[in-house]
Amino acid sequence: MLQKIILILSLCITITSIHAQKVMYTDVLVVGGGAGGTAAGLQSARLGVKTIIAEETTWLGGMLSAAGVTATDGNHRLPSGIWNEFREALYKVYGGPNKVFTGWVSNTQFEPHVADSILKSWVTKQQHLTVLFNYAFKKTILQKNAVKGAVFINQKNNETVTIYAKQTIDATELGDVLANAKIPCSIGMEADAITKENAGVTASNNIVQDITYAAILKDYGIGADKTIPKPNNYSPEEFDGACTNYYNNLSRQKPTVDAQKMLDYGKLPNGKYMINWPGYGNDYYVNLLQLNRVQRDSALQLAKEQTYRFIYFIQTTLGFKHLGIADDEFPTADQMPLIAYHRESRRVNGLTRLNINHLAKPFDYNLYRTGIAVGDYPIDHHHKKNPAAPQHLDFKAIPSFNVPLGSLIPKNFTGIIVTEKNISVSNIVNGTTRLQPCVLTTGQATGALAALAIKQKIAASKVDIRVVQETLLNNNAIIMPYIDAGIKHPQFISIQKIGATGILRGNGIATGWANQTWFYPDSSVLTTSFVKNFTPFGKAITSNKEYVTIKDAIATIAKNKNLYVAFSHKSSAQLNTLIAALWNTKWQLQNFDLNRAITRAEMAVLLDQTINPFHYKKINHQGDIIL
Repeated sequence: MLQKIILILSLCITITSIHAQKVMYTDVLVVGGGAGGTAAGLQSARLGVKTIIAEETTWLGGMLSAAGVTATDGNHRLPSGIWNEFREALYKVYGGPNKVFTGWVSNTQFEPHVADSILKSWVTKQQHLTVLFNYAFKKTILQKNAVKGAVFINQKNNETVTIYAKQTIDATELGDVLANAKIPCSIGMEADAITKENAGVTASNNIVQDITYAAILKDYGIGADKTIPKPNNYSPEEFDGACTNYYNNLSRQKPTVDAQKMLDYGKLPNGKYMINWPGYGNDYYVNLLQLNRVQRDSALQLAKEQTYRFIYFIQTTLGFKHLGIADDEFPTADQMPLIAYHRESRRVNGLTRLNINHLAKPFDYNLYRTGIAVGDYPIDHHHKKNPAAPQHLDFKAIPSFNVPLGSLIPKNFTGIIVTEKNISVSNIVNGTTRLQPCVLTTGQATGALAALAIKQKIAASKVDIRVVQETLLNNNAIIMPYIDAGIKHPQFISIQKIGATGILRGNGIATGWANQTWFYPDSSVLTTSFVKNFTPFGKAITSNKEYVTIKDAIATIAKNKNLYVAFSHKSSAQLNTLIAALWNTKWQLQNFDLNRAITRAEMAVLLDQTINPFHYKKINHQGDIIL
């Protein structure tokens, strides 16, 4: 009798277990609906590929929304792809660029709930995209070195959900899919001896950047008292040096702003303030990467308490009691952000690893040829709350830059690519690639790569780099960081393509908080540079003049005309006549005069529309020409 009871109970447990599990199938699975994950899911779906985004919270956007980091850093003059779409949507909500230029840290500042609503409105319009909220990642489905999807817990009903996918994207905040699959990653700082970055890191360590609970305060009006209860362990000395109004400990770095300017740093529309600064503010040091979920929750609670103490300091010691935690932002019981702002994650060991040398002197290397996203923010690390961290890292000045495709693809594993802060960069470079616009554009590239791999039925590492780049260009994304030849330039795509070959190269300038690279589209083409940079693609025919003429450029085309079928049987005279006809009409150029110097924009169009070096010479993930 006892055996029968045990058997019946076992059957009931089995049946219950079966009913408590769910299996789904998709082409692309994006684990994490943060900034990078949402952009990846959108781009994949826009290319007609069945895509699922599985997000742990009820919001989309991650640091752009759920973490409250709503003062975007960088890329103001590099409005690329989905980043540009997002910014234009903000302009529409608030009434134009000036309406979101509310604080002094950024040209684009907004309320978190607005970011979430914009992204949700976009995903609902995509017929190939499904978003699953409250899905907590549990484990990676791994067969040998191939990722086949992931398992989740639906937090609404505690149901286990298995999602099989042909291509999985790790868009988690901390690279948890990679870690669970035991895919090799880097954590913390690498020594200069390893990276050759000369950044002042003498030994490798596991130190990551400080995290922050970026609360949103709201101005409830003069006379209002929104002071929160005094937090445990509160002492104003903790925030000594946050502003000039409270600076007693002279051993700390001297503040440069008063209390009001400290708040205006992250001033948002509608009388709100993002609290994500200064160094002696609400940053908090903890390395969450190797902690389990329970340990993380405990550590994150301590980080949140740090922010509560800073808010109390602002309200009491600094006298801003009318600023209280916003009651119309986050759908949380405590009205605090849904997640913390994670500045650093695991960084996958990718097919390429972007380091500061590539950024500082891009044309000394070839990785720039493989660019799929752009950024212009300086190297910016937060380490004030960890005394064990180097406090004066020796960062080199950098121009604006691009991110190589190989940084999205893990070595020796298939079925998985990465975005968010999980990409293959050095710890130092993470200090700039982590910012919102750059993450949005790397996310868009990841989605394009995943979709193309699905469509072509090949591994992501086998997808032609030029096809990924062209797909992005056709979706108004920027692959070369040229601020004077952006998406509104009439020759944008040709300049981008020829720029990515290296035949015509830009000039990078380190300018601080908005670094630059200039293409100079209206300048003449220097003969010596053109001959040198064209050599890998063919023979340049030039005169002894300082600058290349239109006649010289056409002679070069004629010399290499076998590369372009439509021109392969044309005589030089016929070629001149044909190009002259195309110059003003199809190509929308002006002043066809064989004897004048050709401009860089004109040369880009001419090369792109004739011998097309962007496509006829294949490159590998290191940017080397292989065919």
